[in-house]
Amino acid sequence: MRKIWFVFFASLLAADVLTKALVSASVPMMGPFDRVYPFGGIGIFSDLFGVSFSINYVINTGAAWGIFSGNSGLLFALRSAIILGMFAYLLFSKAKGTPKIPLWIVAIGALGNAIDYCVYGHVVDFLHFTFGGHSFPLFNIADSCITLGVLGLLVFSRSGKKQMQTL
Repeated sequence: MRKIWFVFFASLLAADVLTKALVSASVPMMGPFDRVYPFGGIGIFSDLFGVSFSINYVINTGAAWGIFSGNSGLLFALRSAIILGMFAYLLFSKAKGTPKIPLWIVAIGALGNAIDYCVYGHVVDFLHFTFGGHSFPLFNIADSCITLGVLGLLVFSRSGKKQMQTL
C-alpha cells in the first residue's frame, strides 16, 4: 500500500513540476495590461455556465496571492523549515490517528513551490479562472495540493471532534 501512495505523491509533484516547466517555456508571461480574455494566455473555455478558464503565465515572488512578495528569501527560509519539519514528522512520527494523507498532500504542494523558487527564483502560477466575470487569483497544482490537504485536515478534525464527543 505504501508503494501506491508513494507513486501517487510522486505523480502529484511531477505533474506540478512538469506543468510549470511547460508553461514557462511555451506561454507568454501575462503583462500588467493583459486584461481581456484570454488575458494574454491560452483560452481553454469561455463562459461555461459563467465560468471561464485559461492558462496564463505569471510569476509570484511572495506567498499566497502574492502577499509578502518583497521578502522572497525570508519566505523561502521559512518554507524550507516548515517543509523539513513536515517531512520529518511524516517519516518518523509514530502517532496514531493523525491524518497523514492530507499532511503528505500539503507537504508535496509546499515542496513543489519551493522547487520553483530554486529553479526559477519565483513561483510559477498559471491556472486562471473567472467566475461571472470576476477573476480568481492564479494558482498552480502545488497550490491546489496545499488547499486540498488543508481541507482534508479540516474534515478530519471535524470528524475527530464528533467521535470524541460520542465517547
